[in-house]
Amino acid sequence: MEISGKSVFRGIAIGKLAIFKKTESRVKREHIRDVPAQLERFEQARETAKAQLRVLYEKALKEVGEVNAAIFEVHRMMLDDPDYTESVNSMIATQEINAEYAVAATGDNFSAMFAGMDDEYMKARAAEVKDISNRVIAVLQGESAGAPAAAEPVILLADDLAPSETVQLDKSRVLSFVTRHGSANSHTAILARTMNIPSLIGVDFPDDAAGKTGIVDGYKGLLLIDPPQETLDEYRARREEDEEKKRLLLELKGKENVTRDGRRIDIYANIGSVEDVALVLANDAGGVGLFRSEFLYLESEDYPSEEEQFAAYRKAAEMMSGKKVVIRTLDIGADKQAYYFGLDREDNPAMGYRAIRICLDRVDIFRIQLRAIYRASYYGTIAIMFPMIISVDEVRRIKEIIAGVKAELDAESLPYKDVELGVMIETPAAVMISAELAREVDFFSVGTNDLTQYTLAIDRQNPKLDGIYDPHHPAILKMLQMVADNGHAGGCWVGICGELGADTTLTEEFLRMGYDELSVSPSMVLRVRQRVRELG
Repeated sequence: MEISGKSVFRGIAIGKLAIFKKTESRVKREHIRDVPAQLERFEQARETAKAQLRVLYEKALKEVGEVNAAIFEVHRMMLDDPDYTESVNSMIATQEINAEYAVAATGDNFSAMFAGMDDEYMKARAAEVKDISNRVIAVLQGESAGAPAAAEPVILLADDLAPSETVQLDKSRVLSFVTRHGSANSHTAILARTMNIPSLIGVDFPDDAAGKTGIVDGYKGLLLIDPPQETLDEYRARREEDEEKKRLLLELKGKENVTRDGRRIDIYANIGSVEDVALVLANDAGGVGLFRSEFLYLESEDYPSEEEQFAAYRKAAEMMSGKKVVIRTLDIGADKQAYYFGLDREDNPAMGYRAIRICLDRVDIFRIQLRAIYRASYYGTIAIMFPMIISVDEVRRIKEIIAGVKAELDAESLPYKDVELGVMIETPAAVMISAELAREVDFFSVGTNDLTQYTLAIDRQNPKLDGIYDPHHPAILKMLQMVADNGHAGGCWVGICGELGADTTLTEEFLRMGYDELSVSPSMVLRVRQRVRELG
């Protein structure tokens, strides 16, 4: 049997199939007399659930980096949401019901509310509210919100996998996972790619597949069940070829990113924490092309201080030993929420109050971050780039703030270096005024993920639109050429830091366009280097 799906990570997996079925906690409504005791039970369960999420966050941080671990911080903050906690407490107190039922009812109500919204980002919150509610219920009932387990290496089949379940997978016993639902841009899919597990979504596998032999073809997006021996032999040979290719990639360490005819390009890495610098060095990247500084805010219970930020930026600069570290200033908002910012719910958060718009509105927060970055610049080679830019006026306001920060540091005799300033090109507006922007900054870095969704008017988190979400769209490629041309004409170096930078089918095109730098996930650095060295 051969079933088609959508690949979220390429590769070949061969093994026994196992089906993971979630056990839904059955919650009964019970009338109680001791309301304070039930309120206390809920509070203790909520704190226990938050502690569990913190453990998951730390585990994910080590295995898949800060960017992908952030979902657990988001879940933890959702448990602190006053609307959520007040709903549970109110139901317990006014209806005199048990904590389990109040949590379940609140989870259902909030989930239905989010699911009914027009905005796809808010719709995605529906499943997350259910997830955190189920975790609290499991604690109240003395159960563990565990992950799928297997006694031997298996290909795991599931309706869907929550990020918490995915990150807890014992990778030594999971060869691949295949789900009926999910999006190629979901948190789980991103985790799968980072964990290097061949994976498929949208596969309508039969319920009697458990125990049968299966093959996951992450190149063609196929699940094969009980294949004939000839097919098994063919795929085993292909799997061996894949392993040999991985070994050959390691031989590229220390080699230059130069084509056969002498064209050179820098290959940097995207990271979300200081801990990720180890991955940058291990994969021989030339520098850090995107340090996502917002995760210093997402992992904190309050605004991180100047000293906390300075320590993180300094450590990254020192670990990179003079190699460039491009720090993106705070990009909070949209799908990255820190409750202490007090951000309002928005109908369209992806295009709302976020990133540089918050920084230029709440200048005190921005100044603290800039002071920390400039102080850290003394200890290495740091550049700064600003997200969601749509006008020259924004850049000029930023430079005025920076001038004030430098004057403060001078007055306090705190050393710093001059750093390169750049903007992220992730809006069509920034593309169209890139010639004017190039006269204001030192470099451009194209965020292809947002640029694609804004240009095509497609929410990249909406699985219904996966079929038409096309980062290879001619409009995107024309915009990339325009940015490169205008940047170079204005004296800027130009790079790409979105996922498209790791698309080796376009590497030759990027070189032809004249891009100076590609910044990719650490695990893709050597693969892109290999492609560059094959060209020319």
